[in-house]
Amino acid sequence: MSTLPVILLLSGSLRSGSTNESVLRTAQAVAPAPVRTVLYDALAALPHFNPDDDTDPLPCPVAGLRAAISQAAGILICTPEYAGTLPGSFKNLLDWTVGGTEICDKPVAWINAAAPGRGQGAEATLRAVLGYTGADIVEPACANIVVDRGTVGADGLINDPGVREQLSKVLTLLAGSHGRAAAIEGA
Repeated sequence: MSTLPVILLLSGSLRSGSTNESVLRTAQAVAPAPVRTVLYDALAALPHFNPDDDTDPLPCPVAGLRAAISQAAGILICTPEYAGTLPGSFKNLLDWTVGGTEICDKPVAWINAAAPGRGQGAEATLRAVLGYTGADIVEPACANIVVDRGTVGADGLINDPGVREQLSKVLTLLAGSHGRAAAIEGA
């Protein structure tokens, strides 16, 4: 079992070739030592949220989501905005976290990769829902990082050195907040 901090990466997009997923895949590629990242890739497998199903045993995809959250030191989200808010599929993922305790006090940050002046509706909704879950929003790690689709290579990774540096910094801040949270819990 690894003692390295694991940051769970959650993309709010189901679209093939999504800029949001490129952001997270690039974050994986530039993660500074000793940070490890895990990209959650089962968004489409989650059933529609129904409070009647939020009981043991949980549906398998939901149990997998909650286990991934539980095992992570922190969570980094990159989601598009759709119709002024979060995409329904990603809101569904978040709805499945409200009934559990796995995300409570977990350091969480997000990246808004939208053009300037866009994405605030998704951010506001994300902040509200994360408040219900008790997540520890790490403000210094939340970032607006504009991604030019032309900087995404055929491999799906962003080749802009400035963006790559910003992503590395976000992961460093998020991983560092895990150490702070662990120290507070031990006090």
